[in-house]
Amino acid sequence: MVLGAMHGRMGRSAILLTLLTTFSGFINSTYGTWKSSFHANRVNNVEKPSSQPHIIFIMVDDQGFRDVGYHGSEIKTPTLDRLASAGVKLENYYVQPLCSPSRSQLMTGRYQIHTGLQHSIIRPTQPNCLPLENITLPQKLKNAGYSTHMVGKWHLGFYKRGCMPTQRGFDTFFGSLLGTGDYYNHYKCDGPSMCGYDLHEGEEAAWEQDHGIYSTIMYTQKAEKILESHNPNQPIFLYLAYQAVHSPLQVPARYLERYKSIPNLHRRKYAAMVSCLDEAVRNLTLALKQYGYYDNMVMVYSSDNGGQPMAGGSNWPLRGSKGSYWEGGIRAVGFVHSPLLVKKGTRSRALIHITDWYPTLVMLGEGTLDENQSLDGYDVWEAISEGRPSPRMDILHNIDPIYTKAKNGSWKAGFGIWNTAIRAALRVGDWKLLTGVPGYSDWIPPQTFSTLLLANRWQNERVSWDRGKSIWLFNITADPYERVDLSRRYPHVVKKMLIRLLRYNKTAVPCRYPPKDYRSNPQYNGGVWGPWYTDDDEDEDDNLLLYDLEQMKSWKKGKRRGKFKRKT
Repeated sequence: MVLGAMHGRMGRSAILLTLLTTFSGFINSTYGTWKSSFHANRVNNVEKPSSQPHIIFIMVDDQGFRDVGYHGSEIKTPTLDRLASAGVKLENYYVQPLCSPSRSQLMTGRYQIHTGLQHSIIRPTQPNCLPLENITLPQKLKNAGYSTHMVGKWHLGFYKRGCMPTQRGFDTFFGSLLGTGDYYNHYKCDGPSMCGYDLHEGEEAAWEQDHGIYSTIMYTQKAEKILESHNPNQPIFLYLAYQAVHSPLQVPARYLERYKSIPNLHRRKYAAMVSCLDEAVRNLTLALKQYGYYDNMVMVYSSDNGGQPMAGGSNWPLRGSKGSYWEGGIRAVGFVHSPLLVKKGTRSRALIHITDWYPTLVMLGEGTLDENQSLDGYDVWEAISEGRPSPRMDILHNIDPIYTKAKNGSWKAGFGIWNTAIRAALRVGDWKLLTGVPGYSDWIPPQTFSTLLLANRWQNERVSWDRGKSIWLFNITADPYERVDLSRRYPHVVKKMLIRLLRYNKTAVPCRYPPKDYRSNPQYNGGVWGPWYTDDDEDEDDNLLLYDLEQMKSWKKGKRRGKFKRKT
């Protein structure tokens, strides 16, 4: 009886063991099949990436032409040097002399005269923004299947919700709306009692995401998180617009220690800011490799304008500075880095302008361009990647009908073709023409920064013989430093260039530069810079455009009288 009971328990144990063994085998078999399938799918996904390249556009602020290692700077930029050396250095690359103009032309592929933003920048208190009828670069790429993300500085207006980055083609936005601000607390003042907070996540203030981190580091970390969470098999457009190295001159102390040998405090801080920026680009590049984007990626690096010497920047040996139409204000640091380049490690002399990125990147992303867009940019990918000639033969740097401060400017000086009081600049082939007041015109050699105060202009090459002039002509290929004015030697070239200016001006739209709107004050918006227009204000928007039209009519009437009144 005992033996029978024992045999019964052993039988049940054997059955239970058999069941467990069978179930375990089933689980292992199922897990093995799932595991193999999972890895096979990953391999297949890696082997079959999207044919559309990931597009990473890095826009930096106020970096001078000389302020990169490969242009001979004392500032250490090992990452930028390495990326540029392994890619294509753009050594005949032009932008606009100020923030908003460069960004508007990047986003639309159109000159300022065709968007109405030909004067100055978009001020935070102005009811003004990139005109909504323009189809933006992220909108085009989004239509082509891209995920679009912006991190950093917008500076294209925000007076109404429709102007915000997330309404202009970006899926996500994290950054600032204004042109400048504190790097740590993100506050900006635009006059007495006009101060507010300027860090946004989407269309709301980013109070919870703000941990007081230096903006260059904070923006890089945000970009890394976007890359980490996105599927690298789907195309992404990441527009990373750093605040650096725009003033105010702020930087973590550890970067300052590298430049103790620079006695000029502004230059020392500026150099440290560039080094921090270089490290940020290094971290971004590592993230692109870590998360699987690098092999199918095109990275564009560009400054938005020339450096500001009074804030530590250097454009040597070019003439002028930020805000001017001399080469120091508009010829920029730029390069393209990509495994997809046909000819890597080259230096391109192809003529390229910031408007060219729009058609170039849209076509790279397998998007479409509409004939009625009237783009001013060209597809320059073959010129960059294969070293072919650039399709671009000229650049309208700008025509500013409001800035007419040349005291000696006149129709007579412009051969009756053009009023040289108007600030304008044009490049055609080797020739460059400037009229009006082009802006700060000195050459500032590196040794200038050996003094603590740049304001004393020690060792600056001052230009006295330019006073009284309102027209200049240079062979910019033979004389890239703009030292020999040829306007009197080649009057026939001047006339041809003026006729070209006149033709461009006939295509210009009215200039949009409305007066300050005190409703923009952040104190009326919870202490935050942000949209202040409502739906009821749309009629007022139309009135602003009528104001702009009246201003333009007044200008044309003065032109017909043969004289031009300076605006006070």
